[in-house]
Amino acid sequence: MQIRILPVLAIGSLATMLPAHRVHADSAPAQLRNEIVSLSQQLMDAIGEGRKDVWQRIAADDAVIVDEFGRRQGKKDIIDSLRPLPAGFSGSIEIRDPRVNVYGDTAVIECEEYEREMVFGQKLVVRYIAINTFVRRDGEWKLVAMEDVTLPTPPPKLSVTGLRLADYAGVYRYGPERAWTFSVQDDRLSYTTKPGRPAIGADPVAKDVFMEDNDERNLLVFRRDASGRVVALIERRKFNDLELDRGH
Repeated sequence: MQIRILPVLAIGSLATMLPAHRVHADSAPAQLRNEIVSLSQQLMDAIGEGRKDVWQRIAADDAVIVDEFGRRQGKKDIIDSLRPLPAGFSGSIEIRDPRVNVYGDTAVIECEEYEREMVFGQKLVVRYIAINTFVRRDGEWKLVAMEDVTLPTPPPKLSVTGLRLADYAGVYRYGPERAWTFSVQDDRLSYTTKPGRPAIGADPVAKDVFMEDNDERNLLVFRRDASGRVVALIERRKFNDLELDRGH
């Protein structure tokens, strides 16, 4: 669960903002770098506090916001959604490792956003890679576009009782010469997509449900027949299902 009441960040087309005569990036001078970092941090600080005035001041009227879930919003949408965190919730978002480049009257900051959340005593941490684009208008830097993506981080391990990992070992196919081979080593399930490739671990989430331990963190859902034998696998990836049949 995330306590981001505001869909935080967004994306825009940088190419349409850059002057045609200057398409290469220059590192921002210290004063400009500090200003862009400060503006970005103010926007993050305003989220938990519900500070509509901060977003009203910094965001351009035509700003485009797309959050980590792919939701598109404009300035009015963002401001209307801002409100202080409810009782039992607290959190902060810290700008880390900022890098600011300047393209004439356009400045782009790439950074990590380190989000700490407290939900009724439970501590949560979410990390994002973010890109914010600012344009200088009438002598002031205005946010015109933002984007972020969630950094994959290892989730807490779950203890699932009654698992028989040997049930899942075998070869699962989804096309000619396309097969994944699952095996159990050191009491852990893993699979390879081709001979010689590194194994991908599969961590249990529930009976017959696992999560890959790579950057994508896709779900692996095993299917059983009426007799209880595992006969198929579904890899749920980016809101789509890849179906694999188990060999006999």
